[in-house]
Amino acid sequence: SGPAGFRLAIPSMQVASGECVAIVGPSGSGKTTLLNLLAGSLLPLAGEILVGETRVNALTERDRRRFRVERVGQVFQAFELLDYLTVVENVLLPRLIDPSALLDAAVRWRAGDLLASVGLAGKESQWPARLSHGERQRVAVCRALLNRPSLLLADEPTGNLDATTADAVFELLHERAATGRTIVMVTHDDEVARQTGRRIRMRDGRIIEDKS
Repeated sequence: SGPAGFRLAIPSMQVASGECVAIVGPSGSGKTTLLNLLAGSLLPLAGEILVGETRVNALTERDRRRFRVERVGQVFQAFELLDYLTVVENVLLPRLIDPSALLDAAVRWRAGDLLASVGLAGKESQWPARLSHGERQRVAVCRALLNRPSLLLADEPTGNLDATTADAVFELLHERAATGRTIVMVTHDDEVARQTGRRIRMRDGRIIEDKS
């Protein structure tokens, strides 16, 4: 499934718990569509999407939204930060949009700690519009990690970063995989792809290579 006029044809794909996988391939090959299917933002025309024991494509739209909030962290290529929220409020957004979520001092501390880990300490109260592209990308990564998701989906998480900061962000993501969280990331960065445990290469909506 995918945007109008575009289809993925993936007979089978499995990612183990705690695995870090890079999805590579030319623009238009279906990489972002694959992430959206895994998140339940798109539904397949046929087949199933299983995350753990959850059959994502069988959930209602409301339950898919809750699934994304509670179990999935997403780093979007276009950041998708809210301009009317401060940096730290953008990181806290997964808790702000969930009426049942706890928003206590420990959660606020975690948001600040994540920001500090990517070099953004002291910028918690700034507006996104005052940040560079790379800084906004780092805020998006911190937001995706706030709820300690079991599945992290990242679309070009290091695409707007200099080499040093890209290494720091990848280390942050990889550390999360080492603690049992699963990471599937789209990247054009060959160095980042080489550091993951597995590379899946796509072309024209198909997987043409799967290398560990």
